[in-house]
Amino acid sequence: MVKTPTNSMTKYFKNQRMIQLFTELGIEVTPDNRNKIDEVIHDMLSVDYPNGAAAWKMVRRKLDGEDPEGFKLRLKTALDRFVN
Repeated sequence: MVKTPTNSMTKYFKNQRMIQLFTELGIEVTPDNRNKIDEVIHDMLSVDYPNGAAAWKMVRRKLDGEDPEGFKLRLKTALDRFVN
């Protein structure tokens, strides 16, 4: 069974830290690119798609970890291929 992306998968995008992260990276989240951004984040973090709770947990770990700037750079690089 193929899972169809829905807005419920990207609830963590509404979190203030995610909004701040996207702003800092210069990524504009739109209805057209939201699902692709979500897929890229899941893939980058090796989290099964569409498990938004697990993705958000991993994003928080990366932001609070030893190399948050490195994570941000890798995320920006990954997202720049698909967004903007």
